[in-house]
Amino acid sequence: MNKNKKVKITELGLLPYSQAWELQEEYFSNTIAIKKQNRNSHVPIITQNHMLIVEHPPVFTLGKSGKMEHLLINEEILKAKGIDFIKTNRGGDITFHGPGQLVGYPILDLDNFFTDIHKYLRCLEEMIIKTLSDFGLNGARSDGETGVWLDLDTSFARKICAMGVRASRWVTMHGFALNINTDLSYFDYIIPCGIKGKAVTSIAKELKHEVDTTEVKAAILKHFSEIFGVEIVN
Repeated sequence: MNKNKKVKITELGLLPYSQAWELQEEYFSNTIAIKKQNRNSHVPIITQNHMLIVEHPPVFTLGKSGKMEHLLINEEILKAKGIDFIKTNRGGDITFHGPGQLVGYPILDLDNFFTDIHKYLRCLEEMIIKTLSDFGLNGARSDGETGVWLDLDTSFARKICAMGVRASRWVTMHGFALNINTDLSYFDYIIPCGIKGKAVTSIAKELKHEVDTTEVKAAILKHFSEIFGVEIVN
């Protein structure tokens, strides 16, 4: 069967988490339905690949393996501060999404690329590491902790990009959240990713000036295209 290396990029702007999740589920379910249908078809339908690019209003999301005690404020304070809280079906623990953070949700049929979730996550990390390098920052991986960090092997280790995915029948959803101009004070209300004793940072904080999100987005898509060998379509 032909492999489709094209990925359609959809920019959603500022959109509530629940609406973006609903759109992800729609693409995800449609792709899985096609794959099930193809098992009994002599003329298989080629599956499509997508990536949603979005920013969210302030929201804490808890992954399947997350613990409620990693949320450090109660429902009343959440409401007072205008922060949503949503339990999701992605991997990982608790994280924050908000304005100034670039969130990417690849909904890929990995049968079009490679059927290896570990490799998929490492490729996403490599995409972020190369993007950070374009801005003069040295990102790194931490063994057993998905995502990208700065100054990893020091007492000043800090996370700059969180990741959490879901996959079924080699179709992916959820993805990565890179802090660009994010208000980092929101992370004080959680134990980010359930990891105590490590700080969170942003590109703007590291460079000591606001960063053009459009430039970061262009760098991410460039490295995504190179690392996954995809053709980006709009």
